[in-house]
Amino acid sequence: MAPRRAAPVEDVEEEEEQLEQGQENQGAVALRFNEPLSWRPGKPIPTDLLLKRLDRLSKELAEMDQDNVDANSLVKVSKELASHQLLTHKDKGVRAYTACCVVDILKLCAPNAPFTPSQLKDIFSLCVNSIIPALFDPSNSYNNQHKYVLISFAEVKSIVLLLDVEGSDSLLLQLFSTIFDGVSGAKSSSKEQITKDVEFNMQEILGTLIEEATSLPAKVVDVIMAQFLRAAAPGHRHDHVPVDDNQATLLLREEPEAYQIAKNLCHLYPEKMSRFVSQYFSDVIMDATSFAGKANGHKDGADSDDEDGPVGPSEADLRELRKAHLLIREIWRAAPMILQNVVPQVDAELSADNVELRHLATETLGDMISGIGAAGPPSPPILDPAAYPPLRLDDDPDDSTVANVLTTPLSTQSFSQTHPVVYNNFISRKNDKTAAIRAAWTIAVGHILSTSAGGIGLSREEESTLVQGLSEKLNDSDEKVRLAAVKAIECFKFREVILQLALNGGVSKDGSVLSNLADRCRDKRPPVRVQAMSLLANLWGVGTGELLAGNEAVSAALSAIPTRIFNVFYANDPDLNALLDVVIYESLVPLSFPPPPKKAAKGANGASQSQSAVSSGFDQDAIRAERILLLARSLDSAAKKAFFALQARQPQFSNIVETFIKQCELFNGGVMDDNAEKKTANLNKTIAYISQFLADPVKTKSDLFKFAKANDRRNYHLIRYVIGQEHDFKTVHKALKELTKRIQGSKEPSLFDTLLPLLYRSGCFMFNRSHLPTFMDYSKSDKDGLGSIAHEVLNEISQRNPELFKAHVGDLCKDLVDQAPTAAKANDPAVVDSLKACASYSRKYPKEVPMDRSFIQTMTSYALYGQPPKAAKYAVHILLSKQDSKSQASAAELLQKTMKDWEYGGAYFLNKLYTLSQLELLAPKVMEDVDEKVLNICVQQLLLEVRAEASDTDPKWVDDADLDDECKAKCLALKILVNRLRSMEDAESAQGSTKATWKLLRTLISKRGELCPTKDTPNHHKSRLRLVAAKLILKLCTQKHFDDQLTPADFDNLAWITQDDVMEVRHAFISKLQKYLAEGKLRSRYYTIIFLAAFEPNTDFKHRVETWIRSRARHFQDAKQPVMEAIMPRLLSLLAHHPDYSQDLDDLVDHARYLLFYTSLVATEANLGLIYKYAERVKQTKDAVYPEWENHRVLSDLAQAVIRKWQERKNWTFEAYPGKVGLPVGLYIALQSHDEAQEVAVKQYVPEGIDEKLDELLRVIDRKKKRKSIDDHVAPPTAKRAKPAQKSSSAKESKEARAPKAAARKLAVPRPKKTPSRPKKPFRASPALNDSERRRSARSRKSETKYVERDSSEDDEEMLEGVAEWDYLNNPEGKESDNESVARSNASSATPAPAPKKKPAAAARPVAKGSDDSELSELDSEDVEPEKEHDDEEEQEEEEEEEEVSPPPAKSNGKKANARGGARKPSGTAAPKAKSSPKSGKSAASKAARPAPGRSTRLTRRTKTKSEEYAMDESDD
Repeated sequence: MAPRRAAPVEDVEEEEEQLEQGQENQGAVALRFNEPLSWRPGKPIPTDLLLKRLDRLSKELAEMDQDNVDANSLVKVSKELASHQLLTHKDKGVRAYTACCVVDILKLCAPNAPFTPSQLKDIFSLCVNSIIPALFDPSNSYNNQHKYVLISFAEVKSIVLLLDVEGSDSLLLQLFSTIFDGVSGAKSSSKEQITKDVEFNMQEILGTLIEEATSLPAKVVDVIMAQFLRAAAPGHRHDHVPVDDNQATLLLREEPEAYQIAKNLCHLYPEKMSRFVSQYFSDVIMDATSFAGKANGHKDGADSDDEDGPVGPSEADLRELRKAHLLIREIWRAAPMILQNVVPQVDAELSADNVELRHLATETLGDMISGIGAAGPPSPPILDPAAYPPLRLDDDPDDSTVANVLTTPLSTQSFSQTHPVVYNNFISRKNDKTAAIRAAWTIAVGHILSTSAGGIGLSREEESTLVQGLSEKLNDSDEKVRLAAVKAIECFKFREVILQLALNGGVSKDGSVLSNLADRCRDKRPPVRVQAMSLLANLWGVGTGELLAGNEAVSAALSAIPTRIFNVFYANDPDLNALLDVVIYESLVPLSFPPPPKKAAKGANGASQSQSAVSSGFDQDAIRAERILLLARSLDSAAKKAFFALQARQPQFSNIVETFIKQCELFNGGVMDDNAEKKTANLNKTIAYISQFLADPVKTKSDLFKFAKANDRRNYHLIRYVIGQEHDFKTVHKALKELTKRIQGSKEPSLFDTLLPLLYRSGCFMFNRSHLPTFMDYSKSDKDGLGSIAHEVLNEISQRNPELFKAHVGDLCKDLVDQAPTAAKANDPAVVDSLKACASYSRKYPKEVPMDRSFIQTMTSYALYGQPPKAAKYAVHILLSKQDSKSQASAAELLQKTMKDWEYGGAYFLNKLYTLSQLELLAPKVMEDVDEKVLNICVQQLLLEVRAEASDTDPKWVDDADLDDECKAKCLALKILVNRLRSMEDAESAQGSTKATWKLLRTLISKRGELCPTKDTPNHHKSRLRLVAAKLILKLCTQKHFDDQLTPADFDNLAWITQDDVMEVRHAFISKLQKYLAEGKLRSRYYTIIFLAAFEPNTDFKHRVETWIRSRARHFQDAKQPVMEAIMPRLLSLLAHHPDYSQDLDDLVDHARYLLFYTSLVATEANLGLIYKYAERVKQTKDAVYPEWENHRVLSDLAQAVIRKWQERKNWTFEAYPGKVGLPVGLYIALQSHDEAQEVAVKQYVPEGIDEKLDELLRVIDRKKKRKSIDDHVAPPTAKRAKPAQKSSSAKESKEARAPKAAARKLAVPRPKKTPSRPKKPFRASPALNDSERRRSARSRKSETKYVERDSSEDDEEMLEGVAEWDYLNNPEGKESDNESVARSNASSATPAPAPKKKPAAAARPVAKGSDDSELSELDSEDVEPEKEHDDEEEQEEEEEEEEVSPPPAKSNGKKANARGGARKPSGTAAPKAKSSPKSGKSAASKAARPAPGRSTRLTRRTKTKSEEYAMDESDD
């Protein structure tokens, strides 16, 4: 029975009760102890005697029963025990026994304590200050007595008397503090741990006090609350260091003891604790939230800048508030039931105007919902892409890692169900006006989802809402929020990413979390893109095991990650390129993958030894090669080009690094015997060249020079091991690791940051000789579906780096012999890759290929019977690789077998055509005897015959795999004819033999692929033939004597292919044109054609074209060559001859968009004056092709207006170009007189209103610029009204009535129409859009003109900063012909010389083709890396041409559109008018005799019948 509280002995009524009790207890047991325990001053009882007496008393009291005791017999002893002599005795034993006796008396006398209040105070002071603290030293000799006191307090509950003692607040505070500190070990004098029963009894006495107290002192509540902060880490709550297996024992397995006691008290007495806690937090929070109405001191928080403002909660207030919120987080995790009244107070902060309060409340509520306490969130899961075996979903349980109990998220109540209003208010914070709060909300959402709301779970609606919010925050306008969203995703384990975040779609689904994360790879801010790309790459690397196993969920979620990562290559940003290298070799295919197998430890049990034996059995090179194939298979066509381009640049970078090492060796650390200045200059030149490819050129130069100054010869050897293609991967990797260790341990460890990107680019890591056997095995077996990509990889290696096959060429040849086909037995199609690899190797190392009789017979068999037919091409290459008499004899024998019984559709006839094509190129002398037969086969039997029936349902394009044999044969026939010309060494003889082939190619271009005069050709045949013709013209024009034969009119017709109605045709043509231009094989005039892509409807392709143009413009600007500026007059000429040209105001605006496209990509503040000078100069000339036209003058004025508007828009300072410029002689001629020139100069040719139209055009662009999304992706084009017909009655007339009107448009035709010699087949109506309308269709949609957006100052800085230079092949014919050269002096210099006006032809001077003497280049946009020059370079081009015939389909923008992306224009649209000079003297009728400029007119134009043309051409030959 507990003692009665507040029972003073002086009370009279109490005495009467005691007397009555004494009478009733006359038969009770009285205390027998009768020895003195007190003494007079100066005569103390000896301590040992006193201890014996107290011991006897203690034992007697302990044996007495409360129900049968004489209380009066205890009065004397009680008085003596309560004396100061015993309670404050210096001996701890005396005090311990005294306490034991006191607690027994309290028990026996309950409920009436026989002590005065002052005595009770002294007693509890003894217990609190001496007895209780002594319990924490179990080695104390009186520990049993101390425990006896504690047990008595806990069981009898006599501790409640403490609440009535005067000054109990301080004793309570001391008691709570002592117990909490003691159980935590903070004040223990011994390393021994106290027993659990002691902790339990201490908890009991504290619980008794809480239960009985009407209120607790604030400081006591503070002490209780402080125990929850023991969960907090001693640093920043978010500072977490990953713990490895060896450190796992350091993690807490359970909560601290003091924490557990406080937690249990809250659970045992929730109502009392809820009241105490509520009052505690009210005092703290209400003080701070008194500032809630002040938004950082601003009068109006909604309109103010939340980041500034001196007024608000003080730093001390915020410190206390943060502490309170930290407690709230932990209490919710430990005992959420006591926070019922506190959560609304936090909700009030969530709506405060003050930013700090809202931010703190957002963080707190997020952690509460997540079950995250004061210790902070758990460490992010480790995604190790180098782990092997790779992670599987089934192997990733939730408890797979050792967790700290304090950081393990835990929520025993669902916050959303317990506090739904507060939860909804928290969700609304995602749209907070302050970025810091949105970022905090985003991090919180990541924790909520990754912890599943602290393990309590989320409903489907709640989870969907949070996932959608996280997805939106990845596209937030503020970089802090985007970065927070990326870091939030890092909180998810791999399993959670797949099963939770990827439920609404993977990387390939727009708007999904993973897709938006992939968009951040090209974020403007480096921290965001670094974090996002690394996370994506790690996810893919970890998921490779499931990807290889074909897991559908993982494939749908992650398979597109490599594509999104490699597409950043096209941004041409040095920082992004460096990041891409790091991600490739540290995440996608880590250099440490797979780790070496662990050796079995000594003494390991049987199971571990068995496991080790299994793990040590894998082939590291094979596993790594498999990962490389999986990576390549995951790429789309554009990303795959980037991947192969990165590998193709490796030999070039290795060459320049080798050059750098040689220069370092010659520099010798600065100690040189001779030629010191020259060696130093060469080293500096090499360093300057390398620095242009890296992100920080200044730091790169400094670091590389320091590296050279260190002159560490061992480092030189290690770098050679890294870049050497003759070394296996193990050697390369070990060399890199040793180099890393040496440099990081040197005096200049920062050098490694500069060297690493260079080593990644030059090291033989990806396509290593160690990986080649696996590539070849997969190409044959198609294991895991990787056979196709293995073929592509082998093809790429054979083209770009055939040296890797040096160690395997014997095996290659043996495989070819073993699988040689015959007329009755076909070969395995997979062997073609080996054949191609051998062909590539034979071109570079012809002497190392065996040429014995059996091998020659094998190659002959492949040429005649190999399947697919393209095998014949490679077989002929191998046969003729040595170019000796023996190979010529083999070629003659092969030719005999090829020509024998040749007929269309015969057995292996495509093989024979491939063979003829290569023999024409490689063995022209052998072909001389059968020249006529070959021409007959190509022209009469193939090109002029149409065997397939055409129909209205014919597709416009079919892929290579679906192409029929007839179309393949016609394409091969064209290549045979062209190769026949290319093989002619004598330019004069080639020029004489060109006529028929040249006319044939021009006819295919002008008549859109139609050759047969009597029968329609299927649409997809025509598309394919005109593409092949256009590409072959480009190939011919790479040779000067062929380029001279391309007239301006033919050049214009070739340029229109850029606007072909078939997407695949124009894309493949532009790609081939870019390749030749980048390699320096075509003259600069061909850059003009690229700018016709201004209305390209495919956004992605157009973006890549823009990037490529910027790169080329930047290159020429750095080289001080005004090549792109000199394109302006050629572009004006091309547009003046454009079939869609008209002086109608809307049509001129369309042409202005071409000029704006050019200006936005080429113009800078420095060259704007030169471009303007060219545009102005054009006006003072006549059109050399059509002298009576004034179209070029209209466009000259229009170009000047566009340039002025652009200069005003960019706010540039215009500086007029002081020099004189010349114009292309073949396009312009001088005026006849000064008066004519004066008249032209004064006249304004553009119609009125053009300024307003241009202003409107630029305003539209500016509006689009403001609406452009942060990821710089151009939105899909939207439809615009179709352009109405010109005012003419023709729209209401019949076709016959409109014919004269159409004739008026024929002024724009490059050449007069010739009368056909025989009736021509009727033109079959086609549902397709006519060409002029097709070109306009894109222009009828305003959103299609978003190209200007790519020229903002930010885009210029991002896209053009550090654009790589190209490696140009030297052009032996560096001069243009007279009729095509630019008539200017010193065109490659910054100041061209003037050109004479009267005799422009005599003043014509050649333009130096852009070249770069560097050994290294990088790929821009869609182009393929330039190859090294070798003797058979033309054969390589032939191979690449055939591979590029079928470009990848572009991504659909989800809108229906025709080939040009727009609606069709009414057929009755009037033709554009053409002005004639008043001095020309030509009648309108004579002008009308010209064919119309529209492509549809050219489709119906014929010059001669085909039989007449070829009869004449062949006779000429």
